[in-house]
Amino acid sequence: MNWTAYLDGYCERLTPGLWGEPLNSLSNLAFLIAAIAVWRQPKGRVFAILIGLVFLGSTTFHLLATRWSAAADTGFILVFVLYYAAVFPHVFFGVSRRLSWLAIPVFLAFTAVVASLGGGMYLSALIGLVVFAVILKGEHRRRFALAAGVFGVSLSFRTADHAVCGNFPAGTHFVWHLLNGLVLYLTATAATRRAASEPDAAPSRHSD
Repeated sequence: MNWTAYLDGYCERLTPGLWGEPLNSLSNLAFLIAAIAVWRQPKGRVFAILIGLVFLGSTTFHLLATRWSAAADTGFILVFVLYYAAVFPHVFFGVSRRLSWLAIPVFLAFTAVVASLGGGMYLSALIGLVVFAVILKGEHRRRFALAAGVFGVSLSFRTADHAVCGNFPAGTHFVWHLLNGLVLYLTATAATRRAASEPDAAPSRHSD
């Protein structure tokens, strides 16, 4: 496989080149802003680093448009999603760390099922946010409901990118970045605030 091969996957990109996707590249600043905001919160360092990696991966991909940068983009997003799936039971329900990490293979299996039905990682993540909103209460329910709503709209913009090319050459993928910066901020702060209010559930503690 040629990992340096050029990929043209978005409406905005017309030719190879570092600035072939200016809006798609600059809109990744939403992830950087989210990472900085989460970093400043108690218990937020790990989430901030993971969001920062999403910023780096996505920016690199939309600047270079190569196969290896696409893998980095998807890979860093997957790392955030899997880490969140692993810490969610521990932070919100006090499940032991050892058992909480089992959420990773469960999520991967669920994603495989969704993919077999025509969906994928993003659809399974959206379903996960909806489930989180349903099973939680109070402030956390509202935060995850908002995150699910924003992510649903974001996913629609991602899907519509090529469909609008004829009328809007810039496409809509940049909106996916802007809204997902908010989604990552909402989900990360939900976990950090819960961890800060319940010291025994904090992600930084080593406990079973």
